Amino acid sequence: MTEWNAAEYHRLSNPQMDWGMRLLELLPAHETDTVLDAGCGSGRLTVELAARIPRGRLIALDLSHNMATKAREELARAAIPVLVANASLTALPLAHAVDGVFSSAVFHWVQNHDRLFAEIFRALKPGGWVLAQCGGGPNLESTHARAKRILSHADFVPYFRNWRAPWNFATAPQTAERLRRTGFEGVEAWLHTAPTTLESAENYRDFLATVILHPHLAQIQNALLRERLLDEMTATAARDAPPFTLDYWRLTMRARRPE
Repeated sequence: MTEWNAAEYHRLSNPQMDWGMRLLELLPAHETDTVLDAGCGSGRLTVELAARIPRGRLIALDLSHNMATKAREELARAAIPVLVANASLTALPLAHAVDGVFSSAVFHWVQNHDRLFAEIFRALKPGGWVLAQCGGGPNLESTHARAKRILSHADFVPYFRNWRAPWNFATAPQTAERLRRTGFEGVEAWLHTAPTTLESAENYRDFLATVILHPHLAQIQNALLRERLLDEMTATAARDAPPFTLDYWRLTMRARRPE
């Protein structure tokens, strides 16, 4: 994965924040739990998670240096004592250390979900819980198909000859089976549609550049072609009904490590 523009993500990530706030309604944590925020991003949701464990301990990890730095700034501004570190979710620096793992809008950026769940299992204390939500199933199929059509033009082709999409949109049955195979019990996994309409062409274009198409843009070395991709995507989305709507699907999962 390429680095993130953490400041822009923090500004634009209202959809992710809304999903995360709804996920927090399912949080099984006790107020004294030690909880891992697995992929904390810019820290917007981490602040809200911390409020749910006022006498507990919160650890926040993100692979992105920019995101972790922004999260530290936001948490310091809110005077919330959280350990924030750079780490891969497929190589967690923890073992039998946390009561729960929380994650929102992250797991689809991890290619190897078997390894991901094994690392989460290892990080949890016996009886520990995991609650997570990410993109899944047909998430952004139409949006990505539109980008693929534009990128099939000869001008773009040289940049994508050996490119591999960096996301993994698993289905609910796949996810449930992987969690059970890892050793989790009480496994639940479900998909739901979450179409998201952005308020303007400018907001849609910025969201594409920062959140959805930033892996594509990182491949394109020509600045004019990067602008062309964003311009064409935005112009086409303006003709949709409703305009500037993203075909999001969310995969939610929860499970426990046996006692």
